[in-house]
Amino acid sequence: MENLIDKIRRHEARCGIIGLGYVGLPLALEFARAGFRVTGIDVDRGKVDAIMAGRSYVVDVSDAEIAEQVAAGRLMATSDFAAIAELDTVNICVPTPLRKTKDPDLTFVVSAVNEIRRHLRRGQLVILESTTYPGTTEEVVLPALEASGLQVGRDFCLAFSPERIDPGNPQFNTRNIPKVVGGVTPACTEMAAALYAECVDQVIPVSSTRVAEMVKLLENTFRSVNIGLVNEIALMSHALGVDVWEVIDAAKTKPFGFMAFYPGPGLGGHCIPIDPFYLSWKAKMNGFEPRFIELAGHINESMPRFVVEKITDALNRHKKSVRGSRVHILGVAYKAGVNDIRESPALNVMKILTDKGAMLSYSDPYIPAIREEGLCLDSLPQKNGWLANIDCVVVLTAHREFDYGSVVESAPLVVDTRNALQGYRGENIVRL
Repeated sequence: MENLIDKIRRHEARCGIIGLGYVGLPLALEFARAGFRVTGIDVDRGKVDAIMAGRSYVVDVSDAEIAEQVAAGRLMATSDFAAIAELDTVNICVPTPLRKTKDPDLTFVVSAVNEIRRHLRRGQLVILESTTYPGTTEEVVLPALEASGLQVGRDFCLAFSPERIDPGNPQFNTRNIPKVVGGVTPACTEMAAALYAECVDQVIPVSSTRVAEMVKLLENTFRSVNIGLVNEIALMSHALGVDVWEVIDAAKTKPFGFMAFYPGPGLGGHCIPIDPFYLSWKAKMNGFEPRFIELAGHINESMPRFVVEKITDALNRHKKSVRGSRVHILGVAYKAGVNDIRESPALNVMKILTDKGAMLSYSDPYIPAIREEGLCLDSLPQKNGWLANIDCVVVLTAHREFDYGSVVESAPLVVDTRNALQGYRGENIVRL
């Protein structure tokens, strides 16, 4: 294994990434920029073809960045897992969704690990980056790999390093976000840390894979619980007739002991709505009832219906019912500046409105069409006269591309769930 560390430090190691999504593609680019030859592997032929043609499908990655590394021969993509045999390091960056029962679904991880086992050889490093419950690396990945006859720490190295990507964040990226690393053995930790040290500004070694797995879940559960708290404060403020946004703005002036979180129509994206359930599931499996975490989840999941209640009440004040009203949604991505609709609360809001008989339309420059949750809609551009027949505009995602001034001036009713209209005043504005 010492030979592999030398190859890594000389940038002679062949690096592989399984899963070329919002985590895997930026990581592959960082390895390539550091001088490694990188092979990306994905079952989605469309992603493979796009990379080889120098086209990006990830909002934080430009076409030019991909094209540069492909042209230099440092980045290639394939759907053939046989490429693993020629690699020295393999990072697993595949999705880890929830089943409908809120149990972890490790189908993609298990599939990737089985492919690695088929081609595993001595002197390789395998790192799992997909978010999962504490124990996955040693309880699921390790036995599968050792079924090849090779032994961890002696023949190959295995580690866990949680992905920390924040899509749409212009300040933090793969390189400048510290990388937590925990190996099955101390040698595994050292090997994985050595790899990341070549392309990430700071590496944080921890004592085990379980600690590294728990780090990621703590980070996202912290956010989930605090968002649940501020969402409950929003519900409470509504009952008390208090502007929750004014309360938060005043509270965050305190220079210690307070961190501002903001209410909204619910949780969305690849991590925060899902990761706490991974932790909750594992805790229950070990006889611990995570009441605090689950309560926050219930509050967050209730927010889409609260938004619909606000819309309903606002329409009633205008002597209109939801049924038959034309409701236009501004922003359906789970957060501003991204082209990702996974777990977006907008889908829940829109589904409830549809069930109540509303006539829906939407605009989102990042999401050209919606074909899920029983919805079949195409994004409409903002242009002159676009609000002529709309009864209510609902801001669910605050994209900077939206012209909020024209919305406030032209729409008979605006329900703002994201405080996107701060600074605007008008009797037609209803805030969360």
